[in-house]
Amino acid sequence: MAESGRALPRAFFDRDVLEVAPDLVHRVFAVADGRAGRIVEVEAYRGADDPAAHSFRGRTARNATMFGPPGHLYVYLSYGLHWCCNATCGNGTGVLIRAVRPLAGIGKMREARGRPRREADLANGPGKVGQAFGIDRGHDGEDLVAGERVAILDDGHHDARPLLVTPRIGISKAADFPWRWVAAPH
Repeated sequence: MAESGRALPRAFFDRDVLEVAPDLVHRVFAVADGRAGRIVEVEAYRGADDPAAHSFRGRTARNATMFGPPGHLYVYLSYGLHWCCNATCGNGTGVLIRAVRPLAGIGKMREARGRPRREADLANGPGKVGQAFGIDRGHDGEDLVAGERVAILDDGHHDARPLLVTPRIGISKAADFPWRWVAAPH
């Protein structure tokens, strides 16, 4: 995965989730088999301060990764159908990776997703990200800093255009919090 950039250090994730989330936009989400893509949409979930967070009511077997050290992958099954990926920031907080623009391993992503016609549709939703990158419950707890199977990388890319900031989508609690960040259209 080093060819896509360098892994973000633990200190990057060990900050307030509302700082980490927008800083993840434009970073590279990568898995060991060569699939990689630029993160273009994220949402922050702020633990005990956020009724929409899985960790709002405390630690459970399902969300235990969110309460571990920052910089790990928290994976959960959404609606019994889709595996979703979150970068943990410690203390029950995390950043949902909502959308990724494919950069490498596009053929593998197409196979995993059932060959969508448009490349832009391969990972343009949180469940699609999990499917396109082959993420499942077995990836829960993966160390994003060590980057053995999954990593978030800095490849030096910079986009000076401001991020779009909106309320989170697809939730019913705390839906008005402006904790969703989206990259300017490519």
